[in-house]
Amino acid sequence: MLDPQLVLGAYAVGVFPMADHRDAGSVYWVEPRTRAILPIDGFRLSKSLRKTITRDRFRVTADTAFERMIQLCAESAEDRPETWINSDIERVFTTLHRLGFAHSIECWEGEELVGGLYGLALGRAFFGESMVSRRTDASKVALAWLVARLKAGGFELLDCQFQTPHLASLGAVEIDRADYCALLAGALDGGTGSSVSSLAASSTAAGDFFALERLVPSPPPSEVVSGPVAGQDIVQLLVQTS
Repeated sequence: MLDPQLVLGAYAVGVFPMADHRDAGSVYWVEPRTRAILPIDGFRLSKSLRKTITRDRFRVTADTAFERMIQLCAESAEDRPETWINSDIERVFTTLHRLGFAHSIECWEGEELVGGLYGLALGRAFFGESMVSRRTDASKVALAWLVARLKAGGFELLDCQFQTPHLASLGAVEIDRADYCALLAGALDGGTGSSVSSLAASSTAAGDFFALERLVPSPPPSEVVSGPVAGQDIVQLLVQTS
């Protein structure tokens, strides 16, 4: 059974767990030779995606349905018959969420969860684990909201693990292991201990996953479509340069 302390220590040195399939009874540890990252200021916002976000096509929330989000990511689908998230990974990330390290972005149509993503935050690094769409553009919208949230919270590194055409179209690039480790060390800023307490102790230098809600004034409840932050605010954050 995966231990939260072990998982945090692994991510702090650039290693992460995967399973061969949903029902696998064990996991293996991965350290890719090349790593996909999405520069925080490099998100590629197409005209069509900008319209989708601005029109608040989806209601977007953060950390309101983490367990449902990871379960949705773990489900098989027509375009993804098998996933690498087994019950052990699901269990440890649910624990890490309760400890304040793992987070989710959810996209809703009414009361139906139709897409989103989840990942792990350490220091000023966010490790994207999995994203899913059950409606067109839901995962793109979730990633856009994540990037805007990371910008608002002072994060420096968004790790996407493996490059895909989907991620490349949104601005992700590949770097080699040495360059990734240098970026990771800078984003952790010394918080590389292997225990929950030592990693949590580095919170003074950590990114703030919930800074977005304080940065953007909340609209009146009757006008809320995408939670406490409107899509237009997300677009403005994404087009701002540091």
